Amino acid sequence: MTEKKHFWNEYQKEIADDNYFYERSCIRQSFFPGSETAFLNILRDELGLTIIDDPNQHTCTGIGYHSDVVPFETTMTVCARLFSLMTDAELKNYVPSCVTSFGVFTEVVETWEHFPEELEKTRKFLREATGREFKIPENIAHPSDIIYKYRKELKQKMKYQLVNCHTGKPLNAVEHIGCHYGKIFSKHAVGGAEFPQVLAGMIEEWGGKVIDYPERRHCCGFGFRQYLVMSNRGYSVANTKKKFESMEPYKPDFVLTNCPGCTMFMDRWQYTIAEMEGKTYDDNQMGIPVLTYEELTGLLLGYNPWDLGLQVHQVQVEPLLDKLGIKYDLKDKFTGKSGTYLGEPEKPEYLKVSYE
Repeated sequence: MTEKKHFWNEYQKEIADDNYFYERSCIRQSFFPGSETAFLNILRDELGLTIIDDPNQHTCTGIGYHSDVVPFETTMTVCARLFSLMTDAELKNYVPSCVTSFGVFTEVVETWEHFPEELEKTRKFLREATGREFKIPENIAHPSDIIYKYRKELKQKMKYQLVNCHTGKPLNAVEHIGCHYGKIFSKHAVGGAEFPQVLAGMIEEWGGKVIDYPERRHCCGFGFRQYLVMSNRGYSVANTKKKFESMEPYKPDFVLTNCPGCTMFMDRWQYTIAEMEGKTYDDNQMGIPVLTYEELTGLLLGYNPWDLGLQVHQVQVEPLLDKLGIKYDLKDKFTGKSGTYLGEPEKPEYLKVSYE
């Protein structure tokens, strides 16, 4: 037993308790704009923690770097400027919203640790370009790490649990870990690449059941080059199809992810497959809802689903809301913050939507 406990300790990571510098994701704000606002509200309002959201921040260059468009020297300098904003705020704990950013910052810091000459080169580049200086973060944690760290405290505040209100049984959940969180530098992920717990821990703590299935650790299908190059997109959708075919027999109620690309592709490709092949992976022709961890946390805390931005998902979430017993008003679904009705999106040919 002692040996097993020691073995598991090797898969843990240090997650700072408070005083975070938040770096937003370029693609998250486009795909699921309510998630980052929900995260900030959860930390500040529910947990009483301090987190700085600096308006002068910018992209980490992650997509450009992994697509061989942006040189690594440029990426290191751009990351250094973001670290300089953290330094100006007198903070030491860095929280990148995107798992690609998480992977990029981890790679940059690891590079500086092993090759200090690259650190000095980066300091020189940043100083010459901007006149700024920076300190290296003492702790880099992904937002899903923080929600995982405080999952028990959040449970005490939740109005709902991951339980089917009609049957009393735990909801079946598929958790999907972003590759750039759990596979590139796996020692920086809770549970490593072998036993990732950051999402499974949330699901189990909040009353749900985690589904294990053959393609659980298979890529979502994003893969940068296999999507950014149009002629390669067949590879992308084929990856997603393989995952959904594998999970279909287990009848999951929802999919939970911690990567914006994974959320987007597993959501949008369900629509694509449905329109191409007349196929969905549920019993009601509505698809399997795919949520970010902030959206799920917000729902269970009682946040309005439309304030969370769930209406921008291609696979609609009302079936999941009904199972959770969450009340919602369809009239508010496509109403803007000003109270103006924005109109309903064009409906798919095959995939059903609940506002029909």
